[in-house]
Amino acid sequence: MSIIGMNKMESVFTKMLDNQLVKDGLVFLQEDDENTLNEQIELTLVPAPSFLEGEKGKLFQSKLASFGLDDIQQDRHGNVFGIRYGTGKGPRIFVCAHLDTVFPEGTAITAEWKDGKVYAPGISDDGRGLAAVLTVLRAFHKTNIETEGDIIFGATVGEEGLGDLRGVKGLFKDREDIDAFISLEPGTPEEITYLGTGSHRYHVTYKGSGGHSFGDFGIPSAIHALGRAVSKIADIETPFDPKTTFTVGTIAGGTSVNTIAQEASMMVDLRSNSQEELLKLEEKVLSILEKAAEEENIRWNSEKTAIEVVIKQVGDRPAGTQDSEASIIQTVIAAGKSIGLNPVRSSASSTDSNVPISLGIPAVTLGAGGACGGIHTLEEYFDPKDAFLGPQNLFLTILGLVGIKDSTEPLL
Repeated sequence: MSIIGMNKMESVFTKMLDNQLVKDGLVFLQEDDENTLNEQIELTLVPAPSFLEGEKGKLFQSKLASFGLDDIQQDRHGNVFGIRYGTGKGPRIFVCAHLDTVFPEGTAITAEWKDGKVYAPGISDDGRGLAAVLTVLRAFHKTNIETEGDIIFGATVGEEGLGDLRGVKGLFKDREDIDAFISLEPGTPEEITYLGTGSHRYHVTYKGSGGHSFGDFGIPSAIHALGRAVSKIADIETPFDPKTTFTVGTIAGGTSVNTIAQEASMMVDLRSNSQEELLKLEEKVLSILEKAAEEENIRWNSEKTAIEVVIKQVGDRPAGTQDSEASIIQTVIAAGKSIGLNPVRSSASSTDSNVPISLGIPAVTLGAGGACGGIHTLEEYFDPKDAFLGPQNLFLTILGLVGIKDSTEPLL
């Protein structure tokens, strides 16, 4: 987009900030800050490991029902959402955070205040995102601003780990009426994630007959085959740009120190900011996995006790790119600047936005406000200082994208 285009966007937000209802909304979001934090803690205390988000989903859905949304539902994947209709003369956008956390079932979750910060597993990722969605929804309900476009407010499932973005994948598989997408993650609202890092993940198991380390010496070992694979994977060279990475994350197998292993397994993580490079890397790794079994069998001239490899894909997150000057990104920048923020385009990462970006649908992931630390650990914390800036930024971004009736046209 040209500088003239950006100037036009900034003029839209200048006009928007003269709108009394918008002013009221911004004031409300600051005044609602403490209530938002209390709701953030309430949501965080409900456990929601990936694949077990049901209880938190019901709580979130009940909260959506308080603000006049239509078509409130839980879809077949577990996502919960409702729609706030506009005039029908603008785009339809989906605004969400994710319900799940990385913490396994049975993790003790309590909230504790220390040095002005609240500590709890999941308090920031994505307790903050869920609370930010709800306070912005309250601002719309409180001010009753009429928009040109429709806004779907919701929460997704399966964003973390082996959840593999299942919620947002299902959402876009089932619907073709979403014109833009915004997801919320912990952190500063000044960072704009608009690129998606793709990943393919595999659970790999080598299997053989196994035996005694001395008495059966001369037959192939599942662990030795796995070791050959790990060594070859470690020697792969990948491009620096686009960033492309690999790792063997976990290894398990064997019975005892004096046993030729009957079975050995590992988890392999492959990532790239380019879908093309990700597929190239995947092809190399899959070839290595097969070759390692072959080499172990050749080493021992084995047929009856041959090692076989079982390869199961357990993760498939698409990479995605979009123009850094796309309207949705420029809208976020103009919205942030209008309230004194210094927005920056951040490097690629893996979020719910990966899916729409890969499909060519404008999407960004924004920080929900406040500061955070210890993400994905039991020492995770949230610092609420000036946290209201996140919801304010989201509120203005939404209004910019969908437009205000009889005031500003949609920028999307």
